[in-house]
Amino acid sequence: MLAFLGGTGPEGRGLALRLALGGEDVVIGSRDAARAAEAAAGLLELAPGASITGQVNEAAAQRADTVFIATPYEGQRPVLEQAAQHLAGKVVVNVVAPMSFSRGSATAIVVEAGSAAMEAQLMLPDSAVVGAFQNISAADLIVPDRIMEGDVVVCSDHPDAKESVMGMVRKIRDLRPVDGGGLENARYVEHLTALLVNINRIYKAHSTIKIVGV
Repeated sequence: MLAFLGGTGPEGRGLALRLALGGEDVVIGSRDAARAAEAAAGLLELAPGASITGQVNEAAAQRADTVFIATPYEGQRPVLEQAAQHLAGKVVVNVVAPMSFSRGSATAIVVEAGSAAMEAQLMLPDSAVVGAFQNISAADLIVPDRIMEGDVVVCSDHPDAKESVMGMVRKIRDLRPVDGGGLENARYVEHLTALLVNINRIYKAHSTIKIVGV
C-alpha cells in the first residue's frame, strides 16, 4: 500500500490517482480525517473501482509500505515529526520541491541540509528516502487520460528503494525513470523544478524534464 502524507494537495492527489490507476492500493493522508476522505472520494470519481481511501497522516503512514511526502516544504518537518515512528524501515518518497513565490515567479529555497529529500533522510535515519516526481505537473497528473511524456529523475542512497520507485514511475504511462544517483543529487532536481515552473508560467505550458541519450 502507498500512503500520501499531505496528499490532499494537487501533487499528492495527482500521483495517488495515477498510481491507483496503475494497480496500487492508495491511502490519502491529511491532518484532517474528513478532508482526507473527501479527497479520496473525489479521486474515486475519476477512477471508479480503484483502491483509494483517506485517513489522518499518522494512520496512513502506519498502514503503508511506501510513504510519499507531498506537503509544501514548510509542512514537511512537522508532518515527518508526527509520523516518524511509523516510517522506520519503510521507503519514503519525497516529492517536495522547496519554492517561494513572488509576483507569480518561483524561486528555489536554499535548504540547509542540501535539499528537502536530504533533510527528510536526516530526520528519518531508519528509513530509505528517495527523491522523485518533483518535476511532474500536478495539472497533468490529475487528468486520467492525459499522456505524461517525460523523465522522472530518481535519487537515493538506497539501491533497492530506488529501484522500487523507478518501477512505480513505469506504471504511469509514457513517464520514464532515470537513475539520478545518490540523494545529494536531489538538490539539482528541486532547483530545476523552480525553473520549470517559471517556464511553464511564461509559455502557459506543462513542460517536464526530458533527458536525451539516457
